[in-house]
Amino acid sequence: MNKWMLKSMLEQWLQEDIGFTDLTSDSIFSDEDESVADYIVKDDGVFFGQQILETGYKELGLQTEVTVHKKDGEKVQKGDVLATVKGKTKDLLLTERVLLNVIQRLSGIASATKRAVDSVSDYPAFICDTRKTTPGLRMLEKAAVKAGGGKNHRFRLDDAVLIKDNHIAACGSITEALNRVKDSVGHMVKIEVEVETLEGLKEAVEAGADVIMFDNVSPQTAKEWMDNIPDGVTAEVSGNITDKTITEYAASGVHRISMGALTHSVSALDISLTFQDKERDSL
Repeated sequence: MNKWMLKSMLEQWLQEDIGFTDLTSDSIFSDEDESVADYIVKDDGVFFGQQILETGYKELGLQTEVTVHKKDGEKVQKGDVLATVKGKTKDLLLTERVLLNVIQRLSGIASATKRAVDSVSDYPAFICDTRKTTPGLRMLEKAAVKAGGGKNHRFRLDDAVLIKDNHIAACGSITEALNRVKDSVGHMVKIEVEVETLEGLKEAVEAGADVIMFDNVSPQTAKEWMDNIPDGVTAEVSGNITDKTITEYAASGVHRISMGALTHSVSALDISLTFQDKERDSL
């Protein structure tokens, strides 16, 4: 994870959330007031946010002591203390909402990915993400997928070639699109083609695709199509794959299962920041 990008992200998000000042905290607390607070998980899942918490306060220039008790990718249970922070009360309150929003969402992604990975553990297929990420959060969301045991698909458009339905429709054919790509990119760049029919699959194989994506097909169709995938060509399935069908897709024999749902519609893991009671601690 690029710490400079993370710092820039945090600064931008805090500016959005704070505005000119925190009217509530600045009215109640002085610059000398200090507190201790715990990040507590309120549901079972997988944690992701270690580096965000360890470096986030520091990169923002806050004099805050941070002890992270869990590692990225570690399973957590309801009631577990993920991290403890000590510092200026106003600083802890100022950053509370933004940091919680981020680690809750990313832990939700890591948790969903882990569930998917566990569902196909009896098969050789890998679980992958897609580019269906939240704008501005791709670096973090894809890191959370890896923490959950998944693999990253393309990070950006310049990572690899993926010829999709609209490319084919605008170009005229799979073969023509693939030939144009081969004339343009270097030999180190892999070429993937998205297909919707068996005829399209056969054309992609004949034209020399490195990876073939079965788009929006049933597990049974994916199994039948695998008979047409030669050695050395990677088969990927994508489109409307759910927790209920993922095992069937893995059993079809495909090599990769890419799921946009890991990032575009995941539920956040419930986490709270709970301040330790000073009166209680003084007894």
